[in-house]
Amino acid sequence: MTDEPYSIEVTIAVPVGDVWSALRDPELIRRWHGWHFDGLDKEIEVIYHQNVVESAAEHRLETQGGDLFELTDLDGRTRLRVTRAPRGGDPDWDAYYDDITEGWITFVHQLAFALERHPGADRRTVFLSGAAATPVLEATGLVTVAGLPPASPYELEGPTGETLRGQVRFRSANQVGLTVDGWGDGLLVVAQNPPSPANPGGTAMMVLTTYGLDDAAFAGLESRWNAWWARNFPEATANDQDATAVADPPRGD
Repeated sequence: MTDEPYSIEVTIAVPVGDVWSALRDPELIRRWHGWHFDGLDKEIEVIYHQNVVESAAEHRLETQGGDLFELTDLDGRTRLRVTRAPRGGDPDWDAYYDDITEGWITFVHQLAFALERHPGADRRTVFLSGAAATPVLEATGLVTVAGLPPASPYELEGPTGETLRGQVRFRSANQVGLTVDGWGDGLLVVAQNPPSPANPGGTAMMVLTTYGLDDAAFAGLESRWNAWWARNFPEATANDQDATAVADPPRGD
């Protein structure tokens, strides 16, 4: 028995050709997909280029796992829809199904943010992930902000002592995305993923995306957030986490 396919949809305020290029050019994909770690280039190759089926004319891309990207031209804007492959085809994929779905939600919003707010710009990221013993929104003090509708302004003292201000960028059932003015108009994604067969206790995750910070400023931000995360989520792994388990979990032969 299979479930009905689950779809993720976002409208991006750039032409469809620009979105298609951002899905096909590895150098452009590096500017929005996931976060930086030693295996990022390999992950991009595996997800977006190995055993995929694509139609440039129709702006359709099917990954080797069966997830389908479809772009629709909306007169200068683009609707991006990702339709998940149904459960039931592969037990290894099924165990990670919910985790992969959450990964795609993060990724499509990263794509939209990068194209709309920072076209052509490189970024630097901090990735934090671990067991969800402590609700991450409570730990960060973002519970109230997470309840605001998209485009709402916010300002608060962040958990590392810096002032965070910007707008609510997006909300989903398990994630919230916030722009952060002080990170060069950056993006903070906070996720509390529910228990799944692959992660029975659930997981907490944060991706901090920055633009234009000098080396000292970025190093300070990275150090503060890693130290805070280690105190609050002691089982966490920071920064060098491989995202492949989210978007491309291991499968049997």
